[in-house]
Amino acid sequence: MKSVLLYINDDTGLEARLQAALDLTRAIGGHLNCLRANPYNPQMAFDGVTGMSVVYDVAKLTREADEKLRSYIEGRMADEDVPWDYEEANASPARGLARHSALADIMVLSSASGDRNNVLPVGILGDVLFNTQVPALVQPDDMKKFDATGTAIVAWNGSFESGNALRAAVPLLQLASAVHIVTVDEDKDHDLPPLAASEYLSRHGITSEIHSMSAKKPSVQEVLLSTIDALKASYLVMGAYGHSRAREFLFGGVTRSLFLDCPVPLIVSR
Repeated sequence: MKSVLLYINDDTGLEARLQAALDLTRAIGGHLNCLRANPYNPQMAFDGVTGMSVVYDVAKLTREADEKLRSYIEGRMADEDVPWDYEEANASPARGLARHSALADIMVLSSASGDRNNVLPVGILGDVLFNTQVPALVQPDDMKKFDATGTAIVAWNGSFESGNALRAAVPLLQLASAVHIVTVDEDKDHDLPPLAASEYLSRHGITSEIHSMSAKKPSVQEVLLSTIDALKASYLVMGAYGHSRAREFLFGGVTRSLFLDCPVPLIVSR
């Protein structure tokens, strides 16, 4: 894990994403690729009266906003000690990130915690996770750090998605001071028990502790959130969208609930 892809956009989560990406890049001795994906696609359009272009002013304002954002990032990075570059893509955020993910090891995105009424962060997360094979660090807007050397929790349910997340997180889990595998009893049969996950980690030199929790609280996410608090975890590793994305979005689901409510960064993969 060396190549970190950071989504650049002037929103409430930018500073938290940027700081988390810097912390992550330092921890792994990697390279930070800052990507500004601008969905504006200039096209010629004419009004019916004057025949003059009605998009020129919009294009000019968009270009000025892009330049201002780039200048801000360049200023922020001037005193940082990580190698980095800055790219722009004429595409929607999800499409731009997907295009640039082929040579990325992990990408840094925001959760929806900063504005619960804003569906855009969840939409970007869903599109990116469904259209790439790259894990994402999902950063809460109010947390401006990522501690790779702290305590890590792995949410395990024996699914394909949780296995993918675990494998993707190995380079980070090797840096963690403690790793806890948490499984919640949902009265479901899973192909791989938590012991299998622990044995897998041991082959990478990672010692882990297994916690089998009862789902007596209102929901699985409530169990995970209380465990994060009890263990003072720095981040949570989890598989995303175990059910269909439509079901998760319409009816909740662990994935979407944690995107909204988790107080620590998430390392997610599908």
